[in-house]
Amino acid sequence: MENVASVAGSLFDEAQRTNERRALVLAGDRERGHDALESALEALPIPITDTTLVGSEDRLRCECVSQSRAGELLGTTRTAVALDTHGGLRPNALGSVLGAIDGGGLFILLVPSLEDWPDRRGGFDESLAVPPFSLSEVTGRFRRRLVDTLRAHRGIAVVDLTSGRLEADGLTHPAPRWYPATDGEQSSDSRHQRLSPDQHLFPPETYDACLTDDQAEAVAAFESLAGESESEGDRECENGYGSGKRALVLQADRGRGKSSAAGLAAGALAAAGADVLVTAPDRRNAREVFDRAGELCNRLEAATIVESELLETVDGGRVRFLEPAAAVGESTPTDEDGSGIDGRGETPDVVIVDEAAAFPVSRLEAFLEADRIAFATTTHGYEGAGRGFSVRFRDRLADSDHEVVDRTLVEPIRYAAGDPLEVWGFRALLLDARPPVAPLVADAQPETVEYCRLEPDELLADESLLREAFGLLVLAHYRTEPNDLARLLDAPNLETRALVHDGHVASVALLAREGGLSAETRETMYEGGRVRGNMLPDVLTSQLRDEEAGRPRGIRIVRIATHHDARGRGLGSQLLECVEAEFAGRGGTADEDDSVDWLGTGFGATPGLLSFWRENGYRTVHVSGTRNDASGKHSALMLRPASDGGRALHDRHARWFARRISALSTDALADLEPDTVRELLGSVDERAAPALELSDHEWRIVAGAAYGPGLFDVDPGPFRALAVRYLVETPDSVALEDRQERLLVLRVLQGRAWPAVADRLEYHSTRQCMRALGETFRPLVDRYGSEAARSVRERFLEE
Repeated sequence: MENVASVAGSLFDEAQRTNERRALVLAGDRERGHDALESALEALPIPITDTTLVGSEDRLRCECVSQSRAGELLGTTRTAVALDTHGGLRPNALGSVLGAIDGGGLFILLVPSLEDWPDRRGGFDESLAVPPFSLSEVTGRFRRRLVDTLRAHRGIAVVDLTSGRLEADGLTHPAPRWYPATDGEQSSDSRHQRLSPDQHLFPPETYDACLTDDQAEAVAAFESLAGESESEGDRECENGYGSGKRALVLQADRGRGKSSAAGLAAGALAAAGADVLVTAPDRRNAREVFDRAGELCNRLEAATIVESELLETVDGGRVRFLEPAAAVGESTPTDEDGSGIDGRGETPDVVIVDEAAAFPVSRLEAFLEADRIAFATTTHGYEGAGRGFSVRFRDRLADSDHEVVDRTLVEPIRYAAGDPLEVWGFRALLLDARPPVAPLVADAQPETVEYCRLEPDELLADESLLREAFGLLVLAHYRTEPNDLARLLDAPNLETRALVHDGHVASVALLAREGGLSAETRETMYEGGRVRGNMLPDVLTSQLRDEEAGRPRGIRIVRIATHHDARGRGLGSQLLECVEAEFAGRGGTADEDDSVDWLGTGFGATPGLLSFWRENGYRTVHVSGTRNDASGKHSALMLRPASDGGRALHDRHARWFARRISALSTDALADLEPDTVRELLGSVDERAAPALELSDHEWRIVAGAAYGPGLFDVDPGPFRALAVRYLVETPDSVALEDRQERLLVLRVLQGRAWPAVADRLEYHSTRQCMRALGETFRPLVDRYGSEAARSVRERFLEE
């Protein structure tokens, strides 16, 4: 293995000279691969503490982690990382490994023969073989594409261990370059001039800790969250922070020092006495923020407590971490009595949201309740990040009442610009995939687009088409991971459809085949066993106790997205119509054997999304009783029948949902937004509206509250039944205003207290709100009331 050691040494020397990274691919059987790996590492002057092996076997004395735990490397740096793929490859693990290797470091990839690797199956492939599909139906297109990129990109050496042949030496022979010094050394690169500290609020030590001008300017931008703007005049809080609402957006690719900048700013704010709340999708994402904040406060001799998730300073400031769900609550403005949201004065001065692009837009919107907030995010994250932040949320932020400051970090800190491994990683994992540029689809109209099946082989052969389609799918979800690219290319249950304008993707949908499950699989699901890749049948079976729900075959629309510059023209609806025509067997292109029983979808329920799907023929059959931890939304399931079997499935679940919604509204859904409840019920098939089985006595109570001196509080039950019937059916003969429908939801269905309802709906008093509820029920009594109800109405009308 002497040649492998020599190749590794040459790669490492070049990486060290240029502050770039290099890769060494060891292709062959596992034993030869591990022997070659040990030989290479023994020849390199890399401490064992700076080396990590990612794989299924603990073969080295260094740190060893499994691929499933590779995400733990993010936020850390290693000089050498080896990834063993002989037991399979998780694309997410590859991304995490690349994100952890420092400048001057080496990535060693252990793989089977490059010719055989695409056809080998591993653990990740098993996860793609969802019922009723088998492992043999999972393809190896992702690995085939990966092999092509390994052979094509600079900075990657490839050794065939079977033949002993060096396919590529990986050397790029670049001219020597200077790069920023670290650990207090003076850089020889004159471009890196520190900002003058006397021009800034933060202590000079804050800027001394910055490694590039980019980072120093980013830290300086955080000062906008501490000082007053000109528009605020003399308004100032007791703690010295101005009262205007401000937001900072800090974006960068990985390795640019974004989190370090946020940490230095957090430390400077805390040293001045501010309460800084930090949140992130995962605690490990915030590690760098706390490390840098602690280092700065120690240097300033301002720290009294420094822990992994808490920093306190001598002037009463602090930096603390909260999970996203808890952070949303604490970022809310103080109550009217000034006690803070939890009665302890815990409302922070500044909120920092790290890795913001990994949050759904709805969660990001909730953070806007904070007066001073920073959104720091990785533009193309190895761990997965959607472009919902940069496209959709930025529009919402612009419409908010925050003064917004933008900063983008461009210059790498951990390795040199143009690093070959970064370039390769972006292409191999499509981290920078984008939809077509706006002019290419700006004229797209329903009559100018063509409905297309985007076959995986076609996507594999056409890099531009793959980038456009995948780039749009990234837009459709707040968090898209490298695993999703492999699923798109290899999973047998997934299919892609698009509307194409002049050869460019204007709208795209990712579809999943679900159902058609065997009796044995349905039994397993019913008894609590996990069945992958069948989200709708799984929920309807395991949670709603319908063992037959997995028998009909269906298509679930996993994601659908239309290009940002082609929205509002009906392209999304047209794409859904084309999908329905194809798979429902009504004039479509599919064979009769390929037709399905239902079309369905599941998503975090918002009024806008529910309305979109309802207008396209989908009807609500279920809503989750708990909020999704990431999105903060209750998930809604909707179906569109495509056969008699699909109709039967839909009808029984629609009836069951309409029957239980009244009880759910006072329990699990008691805090759901009233407009979301209105849309949920309005999108239920009106034929599922529950029958009104009120007794004469109950009708007299309802009519008495509507037309006479009766009270809702005497017996809310019949009022709830009537409200559900109306909100599901919404007959044309009844014309309630929006506020009246919200009143039905808040007081009648959710049972919220009168004072809270009156305040929420802006009634002058509780008494006025109570009268308004009685008036709201008058047209409902007129439309649905029995003879007993009409008798009460006539009696009080005559008076």
